[in-house]
Amino acid sequence: MGVSTSGPDQGIARVTVDFPPVNALPVHGWYELADALRAAGRDPGVRCVVLAASGRGFNAGVDIKEMQRDSGHTALIGANRGCAEAFAAVYECEVPVVAAVHGFCLGGGIGLVGNADAIVASDDAVFGLPELDRGALGAATHLARLVPQHLMRTLYYTSRTATAAELHAHGSVWKVVPRTELSAAALELAAEIARKDGTLIRLAKAAINGIDPVDVRRSYRFEQGFTFEANLSGVADRVRDTFGKGTA
Repeated sequence: MGVSTSGPDQGIARVTVDFPPVNALPVHGWYELADALRAAGRDPGVRCVVLAASGRGFNAGVDIKEMQRDSGHTALIGANRGCAEAFAAVYECEVPVVAAVHGFCLGGGIGLVGNADAIVASDDAVFGLPELDRGALGAATHLARLVPQHLMRTLYYTSRTATAAELHAHGSVWKVVPRTELSAAALELAAEIARKDGTLIRLAKAAINGIDPVDVRRSYRFEQGFTFEANLSGVADRVRDTFGKGTA
């Protein structure tokens, strides 16, 4: 259980997340993931990273129960900072990151894949931000990198999900395959990238990040301020306790 790194093929590092039962990561898990991604990117022998997960789904976001056990705000602050570091580690990884997504990709999962360079998904994958049902906010920054603006807003306000096929139609998912073929399809794309010159692919990653119109770190940090406000005001706990049903 945790985050592990393997090298299935030359030039490729696979970082795998495994936090049963649903890959809802505790605070330390986000930091472990960030460290693994940064280490893989620094490895001079790596030219592409595949980000994958074990179990029922790719990622279910933060461990809400960990925050509920905390009578203060330590867990919330830790989750905010941990998520920010993990999302940034994907974006700032020195080499391209291919996300291999299966099952559910929710909450923090959107932050990860929204910052990835490419996404390969299984045909059972769904993507969404159920934050408003969980008494939270955040990762609209990253959902906006996957779908058009008005669809992002509708998905965000309703907590609905979009399928891998729908994201493929919008151009954000590279390829949709049966789950049994997901690992091979992600490695196939990673291998094609890894055949490029190692120095040049790193320069390409830095150049593309440099022309990005959105500062994803700053944008996500702005969103997190409202998440903290929701918790300080008590609305976050109220919404979580009523399963997302509004009372005010």
